[in-house]
Amino acid sequence: MLHILVIDESRARAAELCGGLAMAGHQVAAVLPSALDLSAQIERIKPDVILIETDSPSRDTLENLAVMDRDMPRPVIILTSEDDADVMRSAFKAGVSAYVVDNLDLARLKSIVDVAVARFESHQAVKQELAAATKKLSDRKVVEKAKGILMKTRRLDEEAAYGALRTLAMERAQPLAKVAGDLVAMAKLLL
Repeated sequence: MLHILVIDESRARAAELCGGLAMAGHQVAAVLPSALDLSAQIERIKPDVILIETDSPSRDTLENLAVMDRDMPRPVIILTSEDDADVMRSAFKAGVSAYVVDNLDLARLKSIVDVAVARFESHQAVKQELAAATKKLSDRKVVEKAKGILMKTRRLDEEAAYGALRTLAMERAQPLAKVAGDLVAMAKLLL
């Protein structure tokens, strides 16, 4: 059972949506009239999923979602009548997992939530892989730069420079990239 935050400016639509979520086996964590101050609300409510029903997602709503996606990502579903491709692209860039246009058949609500959660999890995995690859590349660049400094200043070959970095990293019980970064920073001061 997922705890879902419902955001809808219409109380009548929100009540109908809450009933559909209950029928789908989910619990409504809270109902809010707007996405203003969304990050604070997410911290307070701690929902598993955010479901927004709106005639058209405003720029403020999308900006709030982008901040939330950066700081505390959650699956987000937007139910709307707005079928503009640019708005849809902006919504996905802001971290929306599912963007459903036109009237919602409440019987489809469970599958929409399931798809949004699966898409969110897949997207998070890709983001983590990208972050790991970016860090690995950055670390490699720093190590190469540090090796170059050692090769130039101590007249070592590449293998000996790498060995010196590894020895220093082991002595300090620090990652190789950290030691290399420290060496590069010191070289900037001294050279």
